Amino acid sequence: MRRLFIALAVIGLWGCSTAPSSVEMSKDMLLDKIKGGWAGQTIGCQYGGPTEFKWRGTLIQDYVPIRWNDGNIKNQLLNGAGLFDDIYMDLTFVEVIDRLGIDAPVDSFAVAFANAGYTLWHANQAARYNILQGIMPPESGHWLNNPHADDLDYQIESDYAGLMSPGMPNFASEISDRIGHIMNYGDGWYGGVYVGALYALAFVEKDIETVVKKAVKTIPEGTRFRSCMDDVIAWYKKYPGDWRQTWFECQKKWSEDIGCPEGALQPYDIDAVINSAYITIGLLYGEGDFFKTMDISTRCGQDSDCNPSSACGVLGTMMGYSNIPEKWLSHLQEAEDIKFPFTHSSLNDTYRMSFRHALENIRLNGGEVREDEVLIKIQKPEPVRLEQGFTDMVPFRRMLVNKFASPSVGFSFEGNGFALTGSINNVEDSYSAQLLVEIDGEEYRTMTLPKDFRTRSQELCWAYQLPQGPHQVKLTWLNPVKGGNLHCNFATLYRSL
Repeated sequence: MRRLFIALAVIGLWGCSTAPSSVEMSKDMLLDKIKGGWAGQTIGCQYGGPTEFKWRGTLIQDYVPIRWNDGNIKNQLLNGAGLFDDIYMDLTFVEVIDRLGIDAPVDSFAVAFANAGYTLWHANQAARYNILQGIMPPESGHWLNNPHADDLDYQIESDYAGLMSPGMPNFASEISDRIGHIMNYGDGWYGGVYVGALYALAFVEKDIETVVKKAVKTIPEGTRFRSCMDDVIAWYKKYPGDWRQTWFECQKKWSEDIGCPEGALQPYDIDAVINSAYITIGLLYGEGDFFKTMDISTRCGQDSDCNPSSACGVLGTMMGYSNIPEKWLSHLQEAEDIKFPFTHSSLNDTYRMSFRHALENIRLNGGEVREDEVLIKIQKPEPVRLEQGFTDMVPFRRMLVNKFASPSVGFSFEGNGFALTGSINNVEDSYSAQLLVEIDGEEYRTMTLPKDFRTRSQELCWAYQLPQGPHQVKLTWLNPVKGGNLHCNFATLYRSL
C-alpha cells in the first residue's frame, strides 16, 4: 500500500482540505487500477462462490470455513462457466463498446445480451424474454413488464461503467442509464448506478469511507435504496467495531423483497437494496484490507459471490493490481489468458479494452491524454433521476395453485396484483405455448412461453396495478400438445398499502 499512498500524494490528493477539480495520473497507474478492478472482481467472485445463496437471512459465522483451493480460478474458468456471470455479463457490454463505441445504440447492447449463449435468471431473464418478444429497452426493464426490476442484476454487471469512467461518476451514471434499463428499474437500477460510482471514485479518492459517502450521492434522497445506504453509513459510525450489529440492523429494517416472486415473503432475498448494503458493509468494515473486505461481504450471506466481487473490485481499483496480496493474485495470474465463457475476451484482453475505453472517456469529458500520463477532470457526484417501482403494493400471501391447464384453469384472489409461477413439461424443446390470460372476464394479454428456459419468462404471467378488490384469473392454453402439460405452481399476491 505504501506505493499507492506515495503516488496519491504526488498527484495531489493526499492531505488536501478540499477536493481537487482535476488530477494527473500516469498511464501506468491508470492501467494498474483498471487491472485491479477486474482482478478484484474475479477473486471476490471465486472466494464467495461456494456460499452463494446458501445463507439466506443468516450470516456466515467465522467458524464456518470458506473453501479456497489452489488453481481454483483457472479450473472454474475451464470447467464451471456459470460462476463468473458477474464478469461475462459485463463483458457483453464491454465488447459492444469496443466494437461500436460508447455511443452505440442501446438496441445493440440489448440484442447482444438477449442472444448471448449464457443462461440468465431474474431481471436479466425477464429482460431477455421481453426483448425477444419485441419489448425493447427501457420498457424491457420497467417494473410493469419485469417482475424482477428491483433485483440486483444490473448491480452485479455495472462494474465496467465505473472502470471506464475514472473519476467521473456522473459519466458512469449516463452509461448505466442506457444499459441498466435494459433489465432493471428503480432500486434495481440504482444498485448499478451506485456500484458504477464506487468504481469511478475509487480511482481518485484516498480512503474507502470517502468513496462510499460520495458514491451514494448519485442516488436521490428519500428513495428506499438511498435510505438504506445512509443507514449503513450511520450504523458504521455507531458500531465501528461490529459489522454484525450493522448487518443485524439491516435485517430488521431493509431485508424485505417486494418484487421478485421467488423472494417475496421468503428468506431468499435477491433485492438490490440489501445486497448493496452488504457490499457497503464489506467496504466500510474491511477498512482497506483486501481479505477482510472480501470475507465480510461474503459472510453477510444471500448473493455472497456477487457482493464480494463488487466490493473487491472497488477496493482493487483503489489499491491497484500491483498491491493486491500475492496470496490471491497468484491464483488469478495463471488464468488471465483464458477466455471467459460466452465471450471473446480473457482478463488480459479486458484490461486492454477497459484501458482504451477509459482514455477515450477521459478525453470526452474534458480531460487530457498525454504521452505518459492523463489529466482527469473529476466530477462531483450528482443524483440521477427519481424512479421507484412496485408502488402502492406489498406482497401479503404466497398462494399455492397447483393446477394444470387442461386447457383452462383459474383462481381467484383479493388484492391489486399477482405473479404466477409454473412450468411447461413433456413437449418438444422447440415448442412455445400460447397462454391467454383473462382477468375478471376480460382479455388481459397472451403470453408466448417457449419450452426452452433460456428464452422463456420465469413467470407464466403477472398483472399489477389492478383495482384493489376481488379478482378472477382465467388461463387458457391455446395450443395444447398431446402428452404435454402446463402447470401453474404458486401465485404471489399483492395488495395496496
